[in-house]
Amino acid sequence: MGVDPFLDELYPSLVEWRRSFHKIPETGWTEYVTTFRIYKELKKLGFDLYVGREVVESAERMGVPEESELALAEKRAQDFGVDPDLLEKMADGHTGVVAVLETGRPGPHIACRFDIDALPVKESIEPTHVPIKEAFASTIEGKMHACAHDGHAAIGLGVATYLARMKEQLSGTYTLLFQPAEEGSRGAKAMVEKGWLDDVDVFLGGHIGIEDLEVGQVAATTDQFLATTKFDVTFTGVAAHAGKRPEEGKNALLAAAACAQHLHGIAPHSHGATRLNVGTLHAGTGRNIVPDHATLTGETRGETAELNDYVFSEAKRIIESAANLYGVDAEMSVVGKGTTAVCDSSFVDLLTKGAEQTQAIKDVIARLSLGASEDVTHMINRVQERGGKGTYMIFGTPLPAGHHHPEFDYHEEVLKTGVAAFIALFHELARNQGEDQQ
Repeated sequence: MGVDPFLDELYPSLVEWRRSFHKIPETGWTEYVTTFRIYKELKKLGFDLYVGREVVESAERMGVPEESELALAEKRAQDFGVDPDLLEKMADGHTGVVAVLETGRPGPHIACRFDIDALPVKESIEPTHVPIKEAFASTIEGKMHACAHDGHAAIGLGVATYLARMKEQLSGTYTLLFQPAEEGSRGAKAMVEKGWLDDVDVFLGGHIGIEDLEVGQVAATTDQFLATTKFDVTFTGVAAHAGKRPEEGKNALLAAAACAQHLHGIAPHSHGATRLNVGTLHAGTGRNIVPDHATLTGETRGETAELNDYVFSEAKRIIESAANLYGVDAEMSVVGKGTTAVCDSSFVDLLTKGAEQTQAIKDVIARLSLGASEDVTHMINRVQERGGKGTYMIFGTPLPAGHHHPEFDYHEEVLKTGVAAFIALFHELARNQGEDQQ
């Protein structure tokens, strides 16, 4: 069967998978139902499957939720009917799946990564929002697939379906990484440190959207990955009666508020782009109580690791100073980290030639700038450090709203394009291997 007839046959499943993931969005390290659904589909295809602590190095996970949040997610998984044995393996936030296909014939080891987590975004209920119109909107309050990871997981299952069907015509080893906790740059490093990328020759990743493009446009490589550090800060002061004994209090709320304002005043750097954002600030218990507790979450980013380090160093200085100013304590913790990476330019020619086999790829763009952070960089770098090559593609689609927006959505035809891009590269890599052996 040719590529396009296969994609046409697969398309209803791609849509069904995407919509099922969209309806039950789970944030990082709580993707129990999502992992279960992926595992069930992969089990039908004959892959060697790994879950739980087999997938991630437990101590390398960053930003793991509190026990209470994990417990709620595990209870939801039980109610959904997740297999108890599988849920036990995933306990305490050990989500994600690795699927390995050994063809039994010599060839390259190719790894593909698909992120699976959602965001803490409340989905729009506007009647024009397609998930509302088509009845597949989020069923979990305050959580949403607002960055296309539902589509990435569906593409991953489509790629797995192709590999299973074509196993007898393929050579080498294929490892599919269904990664938890990409949002906040928390999950990739834990998979890397487990060793999944250590003997990989070729690494492939990709993302739906990013820029408002047409379906069928694919960027073969990506640049401008921003290094990033995600951090949480807890300010601890002294509570007091705001009327009778205000002088006895130490106001954690004011310390956090002053900190947030001054963090956004960090000077830009002459060597390149930098970013800082305070995303949340929670404090206080009542209007007549001097607040003794405040929490702040934020992130830094930089065009290079050095620029990110500059912003993060300044942020630490300001946090300490704000705490001292109000006589409170501040405790800071790093809960996520991403770095920079450079895609190998050889994938431009590979994808351009591979695209000739399918109508699902209409235009190959050599390079597109991400202008954001992605912890896939840990995977690309590990493969390249060991002599392999890697790239991160962008799959074009019109975007009715930007990423992380309550009305985010995309054209589902892009799911076919995503699968086609992986298949095209598989074909070209195999062809090149055959030429090298002649």
